[in-house]
Amino acid sequence: MPTDAILPRILIVDDEAAMHDSYRRSFASQRSDEGDALGAMAADLWDDTPEAVEEEARYDLQHVSQGLDAVAEVERARDAGTPFAVAFIDIRMPPGIDGRETAKRIRALDPDIAIVIVTGFSDFSPLEISKVAGPADKIFYIAKPFEVAEIQQTAAALVARWANDRMLADARLQLSRQIEQLELQGAELAANESRAIHIATHDSLTDAPNRLAFVRALGERTKRPGLFAMAMIDLDRFKLVNDTLGHLAGDALLREICTMLHEAAPDGAMIARLGGDEFGILFDTPGENAAVMACDRLIAAITTTVVVFGHSVQGGASAGLIVSEGGEGRDPIDVVRRADLALNDAKRAGRGVVRLFDESMDEGIRFRRRIEGGLGEAIGRGELSLVYQPIVSRDTLEIEGFEALLRWNTADYGPISPATFIPIAEESNLIHQLGDWVLHAALEELKAWPGQYVSVNFSPRQFRRHNFVGYIMECVQRAGISPQRLQIEITETAIFDDAERAAETLYKLRQMGFRIALDDFGTGYSSLYNIRKFALDCLKIDRSFIDGMGRERESAAIVHSIIHLGRALGLGVIAEGVETAAQVQMLRVAGASHLQGYFFSRPVAAEIARTMAEQRFLGGEDEAVEALDGTNN
Repeated sequence: MPTDAILPRILIVDDEAAMHDSYRRSFASQRSDEGDALGAMAADLWDDTPEAVEEEARYDLQHVSQGLDAVAEVERARDAGTPFAVAFIDIRMPPGIDGRETAKRIRALDPDIAIVIVTGFSDFSPLEISKVAGPADKIFYIAKPFEVAEIQQTAAALVARWANDRMLADARLQLSRQIEQLELQGAELAANESRAIHIATHDSLTDAPNRLAFVRALGERTKRPGLFAMAMIDLDRFKLVNDTLGHLAGDALLREICTMLHEAAPDGAMIARLGGDEFGILFDTPGENAAVMACDRLIAAITTTVVVFGHSVQGGASAGLIVSEGGEGRDPIDVVRRADLALNDAKRAGRGVVRLFDESMDEGIRFRRRIEGGLGEAIGRGELSLVYQPIVSRDTLEIEGFEALLRWNTADYGPISPATFIPIAEESNLIHQLGDWVLHAALEELKAWPGQYVSVNFSPRQFRRHNFVGYIMECVQRAGISPQRLQIEITETAIFDDAERAAETLYKLRQMGFRIALDDFGTGYSSLYNIRKFALDCLKIDRSFIDGMGRERESAAIVHSIIHLGRALGLGVIAEGVETAAQVQMLRVAGASHLQGYFFSRPVAAEIARTMAEQRFLGGEDEAVEALDGTNN
């Protein structure tokens, strides 16, 4: 054994010198396997120093003759960081304290030491000794006279156990520290998430909820029964304040108006800044007359003189109002649009008034009905098609998949944006018909690709479809496609409307091998707990945040937070809407795993996507390497 090795320490406590000699012989007889027998014979023939040499080779023995000395040695050893593993204690040691009291005091100093009571006769029962020097698993008994093997085996077993206990304690301490560190990291991540959510959902100027938060709250309200009102308020002559007093004065006026609106709004109303000098108000109402009166009070409250930086500014506003019945799940964007139409009518009427929406204001309603009628016949007419936008890896820019995007080219109106017809389809059963066509067409095209996956968007209504999992599995089996090559894109709305059912559905899909992507991440209200709860493969950062990265510190902070969150949870992160080399560089540095956008390719027809898939790199591998180098410079 190396000379600098730390030997297990054993304390021998006995008032008889002969007993100490017996202990020395017992421990000196422990030699290597090859020399055990010879060592025992030598110990019997010569009571000499070789015992001490062998003693040092196995244990560090400390001999004391009185209990008080033993207690002092244990205390010194503890303070020096070299505690004893085992103490052999004689029970009867006059004068001074007896073995029972010695064991009691030693136990108080060192709860980990193993105590062996060595006695021929004791004034105390083992139970009495155990009560003061226990626990029972750390106190043992040997009768005098003892056998050499008994001492050897007891010492070896207890030293080994003591060493294992210390290793286990160290491991538990290390694990505790790691758990504490993970908890700190989790708290920091949750705090970052909370800050990112607040930034994403609140106006930086007034700290009121922003348009994103307002539309989300409006969407929730449309699902609950009962009448509600949504008003859109726009300040009159606000541009004049900015032009004459400057934007700082305009900002101060907006903050003041926001405070006034909060003070005058009905109880429980939500006040949001929708952008510029527009505010949104959402509140419950017993009827249209009550809602109009509430808006009149709001307009009156802000039609007053406001002092801004020492200048008197005359406030004023117009309002558009819509009263709607909840519980029908109306499209919140459509509700906002109608309130905006009413607001335009109020401004045309001379400002400072409230206008309640009616159908005559909305030419869009008639257009919507025509769209819904034509959409039902689009498949039969062959007006639908799919285009594909490549999704590339961050490290090599290799095409790993394509997102399938639906297009509708009508004979009557020409191309119609998906942003127009998808919400209409979602509100009717047409979404299932369209969704089925998209899935089958995408799977059919996927057969021609060498190995990439196709990403297909599913609306909330599709996702809640009865036997959704079985239907998707049947489609890929019929097409002869591996589930791993189909990525299912869903929005936060689709899963958080019924979180428990969604969690079960996603788990089943993942078990079958499908890829799951959470689309438009950052525009909703996902919490860390909910994200961890669902079986996801990747998060897709909404293009609005990518677009704002170079101009707005808030957008860059949100993008970095989403990427950090995804990496912490072991998820991939796809950045959508990448249009510039600078965005590519920032996203690669931030750690996004995949990129998608016009910088790489616009959505292309199926035959072009097929060529891209076969080449694996946009324009060929050499050009991909050059593009990659360009973003690194």
